[in-house]
Amino acid sequence: MAVSLPAGKPLKVGVAGANGAVGKEIIGVLEKRGFPVAELKLFGSARSAGTKFQTRWGEVAIEEFNLEEARKMDVVFVSVSGDFSLEYCEKMAEGADGCVVIDNSSAFRMKEGFALCVPEINADSAKKSNKKVISNPNCTTAIGIMALWPLHQKYGLKKVLMSTYQAASGAGQEGMDELFEGAKAVTSGATKVASNKIFAHPLPFNLIPHIDVFQDNLYTKEEMKVTWECRKIMDIPNLPVSCTAVRIPTLRAHAETIVVETEKPINADEARELLRKSPGVFVYDEPANKKYPMPLNASTKYAVEVGRIRQNLVFGDNGLEFFVCGDQLLRGAALNAVLIAEALMEPVGKAFTPVL
Repeated sequence: MAVSLPAGKPLKVGVAGANGAVGKEIIGVLEKRGFPVAELKLFGSARSAGTKFQTRWGEVAIEEFNLEEARKMDVVFVSVSGDFSLEYCEKMAEGADGCVVIDNSSAFRMKEGFALCVPEINADSAKKSNKKVISNPNCTTAIGIMALWPLHQKYGLKKVLMSTYQAASGAGQEGMDELFEGAKAVTSGATKVASNKIFAHPLPFNLIPHIDVFQDNLYTKEEMKVTWECRKIMDIPNLPVSCTAVRIPTLRAHAETIVVETEKPINADEARELLRKSPGVFVYDEPANKKYPMPLNASTKYAVEVGRIRQNLVFGDNGLEFFVCGDQLLRGAALNAVLIAEALMEPVGKAFTPVL
């Protein structure tokens, strides 16, 4: 069975979790990219039901999630929780009359038979899948892999070392609110240390080297997701990937320092030009003019910024080091999800290169 969406005709589109940070971004991406929408249904909790959104397709009110209504859609974007996805995604997609589901949770990413897709890299994995539930990768993976993939194609990746600087938006709207309100409380003099409920420790004026739960190997699950997902998306099952994930007090856009060792010698100038021509990548690399990727630059942008490109001092001629920054809510979630849907309108075997 091949998974596809009909090209050339407006589609019935659903968004589950429409009132969340990623859900709102999905609606915005659908609008900005002119996605062919015949009907838009917004699903949420009973608490959010009735909340109205002004969209390019008219005013749409959030409905409490209903499985039968969701199944009537051509495609449903899911941005709720892993538990919700495990309970409903396969039910929505089941049978010939089920819909395509593009899931932002981790529920199906590493499950056998389910596609994990970054469309510019492996769109055919979704098109050739026998499952109509397609997984969006972890936001950290989705951002970093945009630079890793073209380098692998030309030079061959041998090892990947990554350190991440992840924004509060990785914990959704509640995380951003906790950072903003905590910073306001500290700067106003109301308290010396902000309170915390969402994060393991207070985030304002701090950083936390701990995202998700620790595993037996003392890496966190967030860190291991980068390893597991990079291997699956790029189809390099034994690629050594090591990551340290750190939460920092920025609102949105994750940053990553990446060091690679390559099979073939790699030249920084050549790599810079290669990345400049790569889809979804914007090279911002003029250190003499203080121009390099930062969350302030990358926030609300579709492309991933790459800069500080230089020969790595440890791996020498076969090593490259660079800095990546991308909007966690867009490239890391909403944009990638919508691009998956766009890719499903293209035939198998056709390279997917979206205009961003």
